[in-house]
Amino acid sequence: MNTLKRTRIFEIFATQNSTPTTELVYSSVFELLVAVILSAQATDVSVNKATAGLFRIANTPEAIYKLGVTRLKQWIKSIGLYNTKAENIIKTCRILVEEHDSVVPDNRELLEKLPGVGRKTANVILNTAFGQPTIAVDTHIFRVANRTGLAVGINPLEVEKKLLRFVPVSYRQHAHHWLILHGRYTCIARNPKCADCSIYDYCEWKEKSVNRPH
Repeated sequence: MNTLKRTRIFEIFATQNSTPTTELVYSSVFELLVAVILSAQATDVSVNKATAGLFRIANTPEAIYKLGVTRLKQWIKSIGLYNTKAENIIKTCRILVEEHDSVVPDNRELLEKLPGVGRKTANVILNTAFGQPTIAVDTHIFRVANRTGLAVGINPLEVEKKLLRFVPVSYRQHAHHWLILHGRYTCIARNPKCADCSIYDYCEWKEKSVNRPH
């Protein structure tokens, strides 16, 4: 895919949605961090349902740490992998309290030292909370990048590096959310909605024509 096509794709995304953001519900950087940790292999809808109750009774590192693993599990047990996630969140809260004055750090190295926080989660926090032009490659972005030809790669890190190289600088800040939303609602895994795709003319997916009405 050439630069003109890539630019046109993001121009269209920007016209449709000038200020895209996460669908996770949060009111602080810490709440966002907890929500993103919980969102691994879970839907944003399921996370929002769980955190709606949790954040009403505990929404700071100190408060959630005081809950302890057992009580925290009761609030998030509807989410997949909740046992491991509860343990990681409690450990993360302890580190935030003891080492960071309860403030979520704004750099990758410190974020990735927190239990339950890998590169993808760190990228989400850096982008959404701190306005850094990072791109967290989840399953949606990985699929869209490879399928359209925007950034072809065999693993998330390769796709991330290519997107950071190929996405025009002026669109890099919002690229993360545009691509997620496109993958979540249009370029879905099975039976992608090519007939409704706003970037159809610039997509290089070889099978797209069979899904486009004549």
